[in-house]
Parts: sequence; C-alpha cells; structure tokens
Amino acid sequence: MFIERLQIIADKFQGLEAHLSDPEIIKDQERYQQYAREHAELAPLIQTFRHYQQVRQELESNQTLLKEESDEDIKALAREEIQQLKTQLSGLEEELRVLLLPKDPNDARNILLEIRAGTGGEEAALFVADLFRMYSRYAENKGWKVEVLSHSPTGMGGLKEIIALIAGQQVYSRLKYESGVHRVQRVPVTESQGRIHTSAVTVAILPEAEDVEVQINPEEIRVDVFRSSGPGGQSVNTTDSAVRITHIPTGLVVSCQDEKSQHKNKAKALKVLRSRLLDLKQREQQQKIAQDRKSQVGTGDRSERIRTYNFPQGRVTDHRPGLTLYRLEGMLAGDLDELLDALYSYHRTALLNQPEA
Repeated sequence: MFIERLQIIADKFQGLEAHLSDPEIIKDQERYQQYAREHAELAPLIQTFRHYQQVRQELESNQTLLKEESDEDIKALAREEIQQLKTQLSGLEEELRVLLLPKDPNDARNILLEIRAGTGGEEAALFVADLFRMYSRYAENKGWKVEVLSHSPTGMGGLKEIIALIAGQQVYSRLKYESGVHRVQRVPVTESQGRIHTSAVTVAILPEAEDVEVQINPEEIRVDVFRSSGPGGQSVNTTDSAVRITHIPTGLVVSCQDEKSQHKNKAKALKVLRSRLLDLKQREQQQKIAQDRKSQVGTGDRSERIRTYNFPQGRVTDHRPGLTLYRLEGMLAGDLDELLDALYSYHRTALLNQPEA
C-alpha cells in the first residue's frame, strides 16, 4: 500500500515533467506556473523515493548473490552490505512516511497573533507585553514584518491585549503550535514581600484570511464608532475614530482604535474579523474530521495550558513534549528555534503514530 501510493505519485510527477516541456503549456504562463508549483512540491518526495528504489534494488542484488555465491569471503562481504542497506532502507522509509504526511494548507500563510491577559491582573498584562516583544524579536530575526492592528495598554506598561499581523515566509508553519495558555511564575513588580505569583495569558495564532476566502455580507455586521481612549480611560482622540464591528450570525466582536482614521480602523477590524471567521470555519471542519478519531496530542486549543515560564529558576517548560530549557532570558529575546523545532518534531511523530483512517 505504501509503495503503491508512492508509485502513483511518481507517475504524476512524470506527467508534470512532460507538461513543463510542452510548448503549448509554456505559452500559457498561468498553467505553466501551476504545474511548476506542483512539481516543486513533489520533488523532495520523488528524489527520496528514487533513492529508496535504488537502495532496494542493491539489497535484492546482494541477497541474490548471497544465495548463489559459494565463496565464503564474498558471502561475508554480501552479508555486511545487506546489513548496511537494510539500515539505510529503514531510514529512507521513515523519511518517505514523513514526506507523505498531509501538508497543512495554512503553512505558507501570514498570521494574526492575538495575546490576551488572563488571570493575574496587572502582572498578566505585563507578561502580554513580554510575550509580544519575544515574538516580535523572533520575527525580526526571521526577516518577517510585524504590524500592530490593535492594542489596549495599561498604566504600568502592560497590555490587556494586542493583535498583530506577522507577514513573511512560512510564518504559520513556524508559530502554529504557540496557541494556548502561557503561564508565568515570578515576583511581580507590585509585590513588596518578594512572593512568587502565577499568572496566565492566552495566545492565539490565526492564519490570515484573504478577502476572497471569507466574504462578509455588509447586512450581517453592525459597525459602531466611538472615541478612542488610552490607559486609565483618558481620551486619545477628540473624534469618533475607533471602530467596533459585530458579526451578527456568530456574535464575534472586533474593536480597533490604533489609527486616527475611522476608515483605517474599520479596514484593520475587518481584517481581524475575516481571520477569526476563517479560523472558526476551519475548526468546525477539523471537529467533523475528528469525530471518529481523537487526536493523541494537543491541537493548539486556546484553553490548553501549554507552557510555563519560571523566572526564579530561569527555565521554560513546554508541557506537550515535556521539554525544559534553562535559558529563559535568551528565549524572551527571541531565540525560539530550539523550542519550535522540538514542537515540530513532537507533533510530526504524533501524526506518524496515528492509526490510518
């Protein structure tokens, strides 16, 4: 079954190569680009499969030689070669199974990052600001662009919530497992007796929705305008530039007041609303798919506690793979690759171990 599936894909790849050398298709740039994208996506799998076939052929040749050869020295060499080829074949099979895993259609998308204070009052709001700096620095290291769409500051430099668009290559692919509850253990700046407090914030990673993917019927939204306010409730603008959009069918509410222009705030709020509606639609689809089969790992549910940041011990623990790293300071400075790589491996392994539907 495994090999048959690979052979079907290899035949499709050959067909794509034929299309790409067809003069008629070369003239039609739209079709040519479509075939070129498909070809590029399949190339790593096909290269590995061809290597697998070559190693398998060598293994069969050595096994035949072992049966037919009478010279003991040659048979000893053949046995040694067979053992090496079996090990190599096993590794290639594992690699092919990984390459055959279904691709997440959102992986190449930009994201909306939403961070909100949970339990812990002002301390939780301060940690929202810390996490936003962490993701912003990571984005900077990757060459991604960060645009704040909406934020609600507090009087002490914290944030009740912040929503930002992060744009770049494979952003969702790298950050999709960050959704969930992030817990912080430290002595708050407001604590006079040096006691450690535990606070929590929620992080949501939403794939950015294209305008054509989520159509918003103007009759299904209510738009309210109001005056922007800053920390402590003081007025920021003297005009009604802030916008609140309510999506009546779902009850989703989005507010935006960062811009001085009502038009710009409305555009940003609609961008957030589209992504939340896309996220809602995709979650409903995933729930239907999972009705007959429960996932063995966390799926980024925002109610799930995923990570603890312990400041007194300088450690970060991600509770899904059970990974603890003693370099909190570096991670808050945006050095997240080791953790994100571990999460990718953990989820990939869990997918490989799931029974086939």
